[in-house]
Amino acid sequence: MHKARKGWLWLVILIVVFALLSYFTFTPKPKVYPNYVTESPSPTGTKGFYTYLKKEMSAKSWNHSPSLLPKNKEQQLLIMVEPGDFTEKEEISSYLDFIKEGNSLLLLTQNPDGLFDLRTKQLEKDIPSLEALKIYGKGGKAAQKAEVLSYVRLQPRNGEDTLLHDKYGPVALKRTVGKGQLIVAITPEWITNGKILKNDHLPLLISLVNETNSKTILFDEYVHGEQTTSTFLSAFPKWFLLLMFQGILIAFIWLWNKGKRFGPIMVPREEMVRFSDEGIRAIAAWYLRGRRYQDSLLIQADYLKQLLQERWQVPYHKEWQDIWGYLERKWTGIKTNEIRLFLQELAIILDKNKITKQEYLLWSRKLDQLQKEVEQG
Repeated sequence: MHKARKGWLWLVILIVVFALLSYFTFTPKPKVYPNYVTESPSPTGTKGFYTYLKKEMSAKSWNHSPSLLPKNKEQQLLIMVEPGDFTEKEEISSYLDFIKEGNSLLLLTQNPDGLFDLRTKQLEKDIPSLEALKIYGKGGKAAQKAEVLSYVRLQPRNGEDTLLHDKYGPVALKRTVGKGQLIVAITPEWITNGKILKNDHLPLLISLVNETNSKTILFDEYVHGEQTTSTFLSAFPKWFLLLMFQGILIAFIWLWNKGKRFGPIMVPREEMVRFSDEGIRAIAAWYLRGRRYQDSLLIQADYLKQLLQERWQVPYHKEWQDIWGYLERKWTGIKTNEIRLFLQELAIILDKNKITKQEYLLWSRKLDQLQKEVEQG
């Protein structure tokens, strides 16, 4: 017994050591980030510009539904970079309500056509994808160089101001919505970690942000599917969860070693009660041995008549051949002449003094079919 306990102790120690080694030596795979998210340090992420604004201004990420955007504070800027497809009118309406309250939305997407009622036009000729173009500001300000990967250009409407343009057309515009403004640019590549320090991308981005004079900046992560979800276990550190798991494992092994019973003692039902159909079986056997087929059929027909009165409101005192009108309304799937024939033959067979086993089986099956029809509705 002492050797067995010592063996269990060594087993528990080995399990704990293995768990600790696995925890401290495990090297996770590099995390794959979606494009344009603020947590991503990859070339397609926006962590660089987000960190810069976080230091210079009050910037933070927004992971919740647009309906929860704080609309009571003015001069907030929400930066939305290459959003996924969202066509819900409620979401678009929530963003517009946010702008109307005096806030701003900076939308960076290669083709915003149809989004927020924006229009674009397709360029007739291809643009060299890696060629830096000259970008001009309002009033023909000094040109700056930048990459523009989009093959469309914006089409300003009445009330929309062109902020930036190149030789192919408008690259960024501004629209006033209520007390706030919507700024749209077709250059999401400017804000990525891999391109922000190339050419004049950073100064151009800063100029778009300065158009709003906002005090608080939010980066919209909701459009990238980065909704915040917290679980019960996420509130505890990993080392505590590891110790808790080991404690549960050790407790389970100890209880198993002690021979503790898991769950109640189950006693077979046959040892405590008798089957409820024993009386029915005995009566059926008595009827079979005595060949009392007529009595059995009369009892079955009488029970069916009671059931007809309860379920289909067929008067119990009426004779079988007189209830065809009631059955015609309730018994679907059978013709009227068949119902009459069934009731006439049933009345004849019930009036007999003695019937054969074959007649009994035939009419017992027919009554059983009608009984099922009545019980089902």
